[in-house]
Parts: sequence; C-alpha cells; structure tokens
Amino acid sequence: MKNIIDELYNENTLNDDGLLQLIDCTNTDYLFSRAEKQRKKYYGNKVYIRGLIEISNHCKNNCFYCGIRRDNTSLTRYRLTKEDILTCADEGYSLGFRTFVLQGGEDLHYSDEEICSIVYEIKENHPDCAVTLSIGEKPKESYRMYKNAGADRYLLRHETADIMHYSKLHPESMSLDTRKECLWNLKELGYQVGSGFMVGSPYQTKECLIKDLRFLEELQPDMIGIGPFLPHCDTPFKNESAGSIDRCLNLIAILRLMFPYALIPSTTALASISPTGRERGILAGANVVMPNLSPENVRSLYSLYNGKLSTGSEAAQAKEELSSLMKSIGYEVVTDIGNVKK
Repeated sequence: MKNIIDELYNENTLNDDGLLQLIDCTNTDYLFSRAEKQRKKYYGNKVYIRGLIEISNHCKNNCFYCGIRRDNTSLTRYRLTKEDILTCADEGYSLGFRTFVLQGGEDLHYSDEEICSIVYEIKENHPDCAVTLSIGEKPKESYRMYKNAGADRYLLRHETADIMHYSKLHPESMSLDTRKECLWNLKELGYQVGSGFMVGSPYQTKECLIKDLRFLEELQPDMIGIGPFLPHCDTPFKNESAGSIDRCLNLIAILRLMFPYALIPSTTALASISPTGRERGILAGANVVMPNLSPENVRSLYSLYNGKLSTGSEAAQAKEELSSLMKSIGYEVVTDIGNVKK
C-alpha cells in the first residue's frame, strides 16, 4: 500500500485499481502523512478561513437528499435582504475575515441585477476582500454579470459524475450535463472554480467515486469540497445511512495528493458527524474552514441535513476558539484571501 501512496504522491495520478484500494485504505497514518506533506509544500501550516453567509433557504430544485428541497413544507423559509448580507460582511470584516462565501438555494427571488449589486457593494466597501458565490446553476450570461460585478470565485459541487447515479439523486428536471456545462462556463469566464461531491450518498459505489476523481482531473478546479452524505428527516432519503467519515477522510487525502495546489475545506458536515471531524479533515489534507457569518436566528434554518452544526466554533464570533483548535494540532488560521497556488 505504501508504494501505491508514494506513486500518487509523486505523480499526482494513479490507475483505477490503485485508487480503488486507497478509497478504503486502512494504512491511514501513512496516507495522511503523505497528504499533509504535500499540503505543507504548497501552503505550509496555514488554514484559510472563509466567512460563510447563507443568504436563502428557498430553492426551486427538488434534490432527493437536500433538506431545503422545494417540496419540504415543514421548513421555515427565510431569505436575507441586501442590507442583511452587507451587514454580515461588515461584521465579518471587523472580525478579520477577508473572504466571504454567499451561499444559498437556487432562489429565483434574487435577480441577476440584485446579486451584482450585492457583490459590487461588498467589493466597494472592502476592496481587499474576495467574494465567492455558491448559488447554483445559472445561464452563462448571468455568471458573466456576476464576474463583471466583482465576484472572484464560484462553488458548484457536481455531487456525482456518474450519470445513472445522478439520476437517482435528482428529479428528471435536472441533468449532469447541465451541471458540467455550468462548471466549464465558469472556468471559461475566469472564475476560480470549486466543485466536489458527496461521500456515501445512496446508490453510490466505489466506481462512482472513481468517476468523480476522473472528472475533477479533467476540470482541474481551484477548490474541491467533499463531505459525508447526511440524511434529512424531510427528504426521500430520510432512512438512508450516513456516509462514512473514514472514507471521506481517505478521499480528502487522495484529493490532496492528486491536486496539491487545491483549496480543500474541512466541511461543516465533517464537524457535524464527529466532534473532532474538522480537525481530522485538516490532518487528512484539507486547508480551509468556513465558519458561519449568517445571523444567528437563521443559522439552524439552512438545514441541508439533520444535526448540522450551527453554534460553537461554527459561529464566526468564535473565531478565536477555532484558531486555538487549529493551533492545538499544529496549524495557524489566517484570514488573507489565500489564492490558489498552481
């Protein structure tokens, strides 16, 4: 197994058989040590912090796994106003944040012009900051407008690169081809692009995960976000088992070895599934954390899955606690925008 890990460390790619072995590798000490060494070559011991602003839990889509899906009538819906979002950014800036991630469901309430106005004013008020959008599939011209308004990055997880698997997670109105086209459009427009996938979603096989890794090799994204599937009680997958944190950590390490330059978050889902999930993600090769800047009264309403962490070190006001946590495992939280080091 060490030879396979060393090959991936040196070559940044591996044949399918090798990757299949590593997905459930039990020699994790060596796998994680190689991933950590690779990450430190590019980023040292820095962990980049992003301020997450969850702007709306309305969504026109009906994905079978997602708690904010359109047909979930049990959820209290909210959307932040432009003034709310700008206030969150101002507060985050005063706390030292220099990157803001505006994330939401695919909420048709916000016009392209309003999104552009929000992005423009954040950049106008804080010109030394980066703005990341994560608001779903849009026409290419919409992405162009956001870019011209000042958006720097865009996160759009493909969720699965296997077309049959995609059809089991989404309604017929959604397609993997459309999702991929959006990602290619974003790259063409000059965004720093983020993609990624769930680990352990229903019907997922290890062969599905190989397709995810191969698609990412083709896309070469700047950011890669993965996390374990966690069920939500108001979705068709409410009785499905959660994804494995161990497999997810293995895949973070694999991604670090395949994409040494990438910004890889240790996600909220990891922290939600395990009290030490965030730290374990960093030690497996991640280098980004995204505490929540959203108003406290709506944090629990952005309910993608059951048991989402929305207090404690997940709250942006506890930034010092998060810094201490990272320091305890040998890492330093930094607030600069942390551009990708390709």
